[in-house]
Amino acid sequence: MIVGTAGHIDHGKTTLTRALTGVDTDRLKEEKARGITIELGYAYAPLPGGETLGVIDVPGHEKFIRTMASGVTGIDLALLVVAADDGIMPQTREHLAILELLGVRRACVALTKADRANEARLVEVENEVAALLDGTPFAGAPVFRTAAANPGDPGVAALLDHLVHEAAALPGRSEARLFRLGVDRVFTVSGQGTVITGTALAGRVAPGDLVQLAPGGQQARVRAIHAQGQPAEEGRAGQRLALNLAGVAKDDIARGNWIVDPRMAECSERFDADITLLPDATALGSWAPVHVHIGAAHHTAHLVPLDAEQLTPGKRTRAQLVFDAPLHAVAGDRFVLRNAGATQTLGGGVVLDPFGPARKRRSPARLAWLDALAGWVADGDLGKLVAASPAGIAVSSLVRLTQSAPDSLQLPDDILRLPLAGGDSLLIAPAMLAPLETRVLDGLAAWHTRQPDEAGLEMWRLKRMVAPELGDAIWSALLARMLEAGSIARSSASLHLPSHSVALSEAEQAMAAPLLAALQAGRFDPPWVRDLARDFKLEEDAVRALLRKLSRAGQLSQVVPDLFYHPAPLAEMASIVAGLPDAQAASFRDATGLGRKRAIQVLEFFDRVGYTRRVRNTHLPRPQASWPEPPQV
Repeated sequence: MIVGTAGHIDHGKTTLTRALTGVDTDRLKEEKARGITIELGYAYAPLPGGETLGVIDVPGHEKFIRTMASGVTGIDLALLVVAADDGIMPQTREHLAILELLGVRRACVALTKADRANEARLVEVENEVAALLDGTPFAGAPVFRTAAANPGDPGVAALLDHLVHEAAALPGRSEARLFRLGVDRVFTVSGQGTVITGTALAGRVAPGDLVQLAPGGQQARVRAIHAQGQPAEEGRAGQRLALNLAGVAKDDIARGNWIVDPRMAECSERFDADITLLPDATALGSWAPVHVHIGAAHHTAHLVPLDAEQLTPGKRTRAQLVFDAPLHAVAGDRFVLRNAGATQTLGGGVVLDPFGPARKRRSPARLAWLDALAGWVADGDLGKLVAASPAGIAVSSLVRLTQSAPDSLQLPDDILRLPLAGGDSLLIAPAMLAPLETRVLDGLAAWHTRQPDEAGLEMWRLKRMVAPELGDAIWSALLARMLEAGSIARSSASLHLPSHSVALSEAEQAMAAPLLAALQAGRFDPPWVRDLARDFKLEEDAVRALLRKLSRAGQLSQVVPDLFYHPAPLAEMASIVAGLPDAQAASFRDATGLGRKRAIQVLEFFDRVGYTRRVRNTHLPRPQASWPEPPQV
């Protein structure tokens, strides 16, 4: 169990920590000289059963609120320290507010310097403390009268017994999630290299594991571990850890950085959150500057309300925080807000989406997504997140949001998994496909009304018309489902409604047969319209009109005016493009034996119909794009 102290300066937090653990946490020369805590102090004491009690001693001075906030992030229990002679003081109240804002839910109170007050004063302060805690999660917390400077003090012994009992009853933290630790100290050890310390908030880590710095991106290998002050073979969520890292320098790391599983390393310059201002705070409007304390980090940011015009004291509001530089956060992280001058704690909140968008952040769809995230933070139901993603959500994104490994994601049985590039998958709820199917059917119906003599639309042209925002993977899967169900049909490369067809007369069919055969025989270099007219002794205009009709019917494709390709050789060339490591005009020309001009014409045709996209001089097949198989003759 990790205990964090809290309370006003000079109320005896460090003395109490020494009495509980035997460790003097004031290690700096300045701390010794001034008699106050400036930096975080760490102490450990063995508990029955082989476990270890960790105590984080925080500074009480108002100038060190930043340090205090970083110290109590991730603690299991708060030890609120109130001196019997002074009673409740300003930092007592501010520290208590910070504890509540950071989601700490367990606490006890040490009434220190009890030997300096009479019984009446002790009862008076105990009543003040009870009134202060009333209405907070700490209401009814036990109070222990202590005189920690006195050896063998019975109050300290009673407090320690209580902490032992609390540690035994403490529920375990999730070790199934991916590893994540907030760095609060970094230093070097002679002969060992870089060492970081912090509280592990999730997962496990062992020597040899690969971890990543966030932000920063540098990867490192774990050499050795100390857990709760002792050498260990692994570190677990809920422990104070010291990690000896190979591959990263001390100067690359600072307090507030995170050491994480590489799958968790993505950072962002904005996050969306639920924020609650304290009753005595001032209202905050759009783009209000604030200081943000999250984990062991301190950042400055600007605030953008999402569901109101401003943030009102005493109320919860959804808002986006925009930072000057990327930071690491996950859904469910707690944070504290202070005013622009860093002199007053304004409130705090819970991160919902650590990757807030720069645009359309107030749209109904966006707010619905944040509602789903809030639901997941509350109850862990992943189905809500997938159901709130009309275009689906990648497994890698879900891993980053939830800190869960892909094989541990608990998803509803009916969720569809669609393959993505790089081994990723897209998850989508079946109910999300129904409105997309309607858009496809309506789009095809409208096209058939406008162009009754055309067979239909190529799949990527149809996408640009009815669902340009949709990812290629879900678009391909949607059409595959609709084709399998029979709600749409395909003629060569054209998609159409099953009831739609382009009919040829008997005379046109007889005229078309030898033309189609000649085009197929021409393979990659078919004859032009004028050549077909000459070879078959037909009027050029008649040949042109018939081939255009065949193209509208989906039996041919017109690459450039008067040059038509049969589906079979066109499918061969599509396969060649997909197989080229760098599909440029020269490489495609060499692979097909065509001239440079014709190679460019064919590649531009593939771009035009959406099979490829041009990036500089390369024509890249779109992810999940496939060319339809030619009909069998």
